Amino acid sequence: MEVVLEGPSRGTFALHAEAGSYFHGFVPAAAGTRYRFRLDGEDKLYPDPASRFQPEGPHGPSQIVDPAAFAWTDHGWRGASLPGQVLYEMHIGTFTPEGTWEAAARQLAELKDAGITVVEIMPLADFAGHFGWGYDGVNLFAPTRLYGAPDDVRGFIDRAHSLGMGVLLDVVYNHFGPDGNYLDQFSTNYTTDRYKTDWGPALNYDGPNSGPVREYIAANARYWIDEFHFDGLRLDATQNIYDNSKEHMLALISRNVRQAANGRATIVVAENEPQQIRLVRPLEEGGYGFDGMWNDDFHHTARVALTGQTEAYFSDYRGTPQELISTVKHGFLYQGQHYLWQKQRRGTRTRGTPPSAFVIFLENHDQVANTGMRPWQLASPGRYRALTALLLLSPGTPMLFQGQEFASSSPFVYFADHKPELARQVHAGRKKFLAQFPSQANQAEQQRIPDPADRNVFLGCKLDFSERQRHAAAYALHRDLLRLRREDAVFRAQRPGGVDGAVLGPSAFVLRYFGEDGDDRLLLINLSADLLLAPTPEPLLAPDEEKCWKVLWNSEDPRYGGDSAAAAERPDGWRLPGESAVVMKASRV
Repeated sequence: MEVVLEGPSRGTFALHAEAGSYFHGFVPAAAGTRYRFRLDGEDKLYPDPASRFQPEGPHGPSQIVDPAAFAWTDHGWRGASLPGQVLYEMHIGTFTPEGTWEAAARQLAELKDAGITVVEIMPLADFAGHFGWGYDGVNLFAPTRLYGAPDDVRGFIDRAHSLGMGVLLDVVYNHFGPDGNYLDQFSTNYTTDRYKTDWGPALNYDGPNSGPVREYIAANARYWIDEFHFDGLRLDATQNIYDNSKEHMLALISRNVRQAANGRATIVVAENEPQQIRLVRPLEEGGYGFDGMWNDDFHHTARVALTGQTEAYFSDYRGTPQELISTVKHGFLYQGQHYLWQKQRRGTRTRGTPPSAFVIFLENHDQVANTGMRPWQLASPGRYRALTALLLLSPGTPMLFQGQEFASSSPFVYFADHKPELARQVHAGRKKFLAQFPSQANQAEQQRIPDPADRNVFLGCKLDFSERQRHAAAYALHRDLLRLRREDAVFRAQRPGGVDGAVLGPSAFVLRYFGEDGDDRLLLINLSADLLLAPTPEPLLAPDEEKCWKVLWNSEDPRYGGDSAAAAERPDGWRLPGESAVVMKASRV
């Protein structure tokens, strides 16, 4: 193995073999120098598999980066823990018109003022092409050149920390992208055909010569925390991280994140479709030591409640009041029952899991792309406001997707810039995937599915921040609810067992949040027509002695586009306006 330097430092330097098929050597070079590797005397040169930067993309030379050159100002930052946070998923390339770290950093103060506390960045590992979601990364240590230089990433994080905001990074440790991955030139042991993923070969975490593969990924997890000061990671599709080792790779990753933080608080979150609660159990209890998991069950039942659509993977949900109550109280709805869509059991028991461990959402990158439109565009305004209240006041950890807070009309569809033949395959694969939805399976709809390789598709997903003013009612709704969550001690508490609920009608329910010394809250939600409850034999509606319920917040406030109607207890019973939500506080008579 040889290192070939480019530019003024041009030269070729031999590396020396050592045990374990590694090579080492000292080469005179400086930050900014570009280089590649030559293997076994071949003419073709390859980028560094652990390159810190690929200024010309994954097929070009690697560039030396001095990770200590950036002047950090976050010396007093102590990190972030998951309880109490409000997450915000962001794709740097479409979050601003410029699509850069610097432009995104200029928006952080606005996000902070709106009530966001932690930003979650979609994957950064460099990938081929000029635009993409980032899930086809091939240079795991190189932040993609598309949004700026590595120090621009650091500048964004440093700015967030100065505002008291955390930053998480979405990482992909289940597969490598289809274009630009040269790892197999260095060793055929990085991937394995013993397991399958939907996106290509699985990583070899437990087969022959898997030790260096495990260290490669563990080092990557440490790298983002240590050199970039990220506050944690979100791991993509962990069900496709296959490992029968004594220490599962997921446990190894979470342990390395904590060690790299050197005393700072960190957050590790998983996407896990089978809903295996072991991920969020402590390491010392045989778990994997994660802090949270995405809760698809909350999204799916809320989506059905919003739209009435039960296609494809929504088919095992009814969007009923009982489902909504149960996901607030228990996290996952499926905890081992048969899941008809998959023809197998799904989920595990969540007993003893803190509410903050369940990351809940009405939007994320996948769901907006799969269903074609933002939820607010598919539901009535009143129903959408009511379920937004449920999202932002539930004891789980709420997450917004970029632009959701001001009802962005920008779509977010799948985009990926690939070479022509691969692009055709990707487009065909996207059509096949979306055909699981009968409404998107007919020929006319299939022809309308956007071409992921069309640059205009990518550009059309960029946010328009003028909608903060044009959609002022939606923006006020989210800001006020996040303020209520932040400032009200009862909603802020996220206490285990701190919420109970009851069905009040076919589309109506109540949640009661228990505070200290009877300082309780009610969240009443009615997703259908006006409802009169008479009589009201439901104990959760009863105030404590010498107290009564007073309205604290109302989704039908005219500031949000409502008509001022609010639920109220009257001599003839409780009246719940249609498609509304109201928060009530127990007060002295």
